[in-house]
Amino acid sequence: MNIRNFCIIAHIDHWKSTLADRMLEITGTVRKVWHWQMLDTMELEQERWITIKLTPARMHRKGYEFNLIDTPWHADFQYEVSRSLAAVEWVILLIDASQGIQAQTLSTLYMAMDLNLEIIPVLNKIDLPAADPQRVWAEIENLLWIPQEDIIWISAKTWVNVDKVLDRIISHIPEPKTYPTDEINTALIFDSVYDQYKWVVVYVKVIQGSFSKWDAAHLVYTQTEMTPTEVGFLSPVYNPDKKLSSWQIWYIVTGKKSVRDAKIWDTILLKKWLIKQEFDNLDLTKYAVAWFKKALPFVFAGVYPLESSDYDKLKESFAKLVLNDSAIEFTHENSKALGFGFRSGFLWMLHMDIIKERLEREYDMETIFTTPTVSYLVKSKSLSLDIIKEWKNIADLLETWLRKYVLFHETQQKSELELKEDILSQHEKTLQPWIVVRSWADMIDKWLIEELHEPYADVEIVWPEWFAWNIMAQCQEYRWQLLHMEHLDQTRVIRKYAMPLWEIIIDFYDRLKSATKWFATMHYEFKNYQPADLVKLDVFINWEIVEAFSLVVHKDKAYYVWRDLVSRLKTLIPKHMFTIPIQAWIWTKIIARETIWAMRKDVIAKCYGWDISRKKKLLKKQKEWKKKMKAMWNVNVPSDVFIKMVTREN
Repeated sequence: MNIRNFCIIAHIDHWKSTLADRMLEITGTVRKVWHWQMLDTMELEQERWITIKLTPARMHRKGYEFNLIDTPWHADFQYEVSRSLAAVEWVILLIDASQGIQAQTLSTLYMAMDLNLEIIPVLNKIDLPAADPQRVWAEIENLLWIPQEDIIWISAKTWVNVDKVLDRIISHIPEPKTYPTDEINTALIFDSVYDQYKWVVVYVKVIQGSFSKWDAAHLVYTQTEMTPTEVGFLSPVYNPDKKLSSWQIWYIVTGKKSVRDAKIWDTILLKKWLIKQEFDNLDLTKYAVAWFKKALPFVFAGVYPLESSDYDKLKESFAKLVLNDSAIEFTHENSKALGFGFRSGFLWMLHMDIIKERLEREYDMETIFTTPTVSYLVKSKSLSLDIIKEWKNIADLLETWLRKYVLFHETQQKSELELKEDILSQHEKTLQPWIVVRSWADMIDKWLIEELHEPYADVEIVWPEWFAWNIMAQCQEYRWQLLHMEHLDQTRVIRKYAMPLWEIIIDFYDRLKSATKWFATMHYEFKNYQPADLVKLDVFINWEIVEAFSLVVHKDKAYYVWRDLVSRLKTLIPKHMFTIPIQAWIWTKIIARETIWAMRKDVIAKCYGWDISRKKKLLKKQKEWKKKMKAMWNVNVPSDVFIKMVTREN
């Protein structure tokens, strides 16, 4: 079995895609440079020089079959990385000889080590004038305990030693291990895409047995049937073939019209084998390949069309996006200020930014994204709320992993809570008072809250030692908890913090880069939920609440946040013919106020002489007219105000 499955892990601008291009060219898989970044097929990927969607490709060299999975590097696409690592046996650790090891590279490396994957360290960009390969060489040796002679020096741009990487794979990497599965034909779905001609196409790794065209198959978790209309491999275009064999990475055309019918992380079992068994009495989940879980969004934002008449167009655009990106969630939402839209869930902030650009480029859809939020967990004192009486909160908890946190938090018996099918009957009373809040406008009243929990993330920062004071001062503003610190070398420090997730996703990364002149790198991932002293802040404009500006912040920072917010709103909202009060409320208490004074018309300009009674009459008439207008008219908040508040523009 001469098969080698691998992926490349690297930080941004370490030329991961360039190395993948060189491998495809050396093995003769593609002609010499069709275009740069041959595995990054999206226009957005090539413009931004980032990998957004993982892409497999097959190569052949010296009688060996190489299956490469081009993997995203960014922390926001950590789920894509986890799927790639679950489908391979070894990884290439690509490090820039001029920059050294970065935070996101370390995080991905730790994931690979947890999965017991073989690691081949490769030092890239050795031809640059700023390269310091000896220093980085020592870093890798100290970090991985790998002898220096096993570290390959290359230049992907100039082709230097790229062929040695492929030869090292052949000589040092063992063949994939086989698992005793009673000859069950099993395949793992690690990605799925929607093709306008083929419909849903899944990328699979065959664990045991073989799969062919027209073989009836069963999806374990989705509990549906499928009949492949085509099987084959990517190089990097579709290449139909006859049969998939063990440990190969292939694609299968499922014949289904939605990626939700062939979910990522599901397991395919061959129907022929199932027919021989007692199908009705067989627990198929025990044959599932449980290597990774499905994607769950962490960041939520309201998405509204710029023109209210484009609601149906936005709905259709989201439906098409979901066909190619199963990580997106969206539900209907209505706002008094913005009209009809959607509450959408994204993996992280970059994922949200990519979706916004895709809506504009691919579907010509101009949108307004509200300030992003995270999921809060609230325990209600009252069980008479509509969401609890209708069991919507229970359904929400069961659909997400948040049910697990609630049960662990309440019972403190982690080993006994494996969340089986009878979880609802066993833990109904425990789950009943808990509510998942994804929108600040949905936060329940203060007197109904018994406990309020917010998500925390582990943040790992690598920076030069001389910027230590700048970063520590910044982290203090974000309620940091120092967990760990170590020196990567004589000049660079690694610090690990625990921080509230919401404070990280807004502007922490931008401020970190500014404070360190772009030398620092950061990686973050969700850790757990922790109790927090949070308050809900609402904005009232002309005595009416504007839900799009609602916010949940820590009690100690509430006044400063909202003092700044109402000041900015005063400058952004245009003047009207009547006075407009802008107020910030904590629950039922006003903590900040600004006033937009009315546009004034000089109604006594035509009065001449000293007829004071005439002047008073005109001023009184104008005052009564403005009072009546204020009671009848609504304040017009332009749509660009919401955009500027999110992007922090003035």
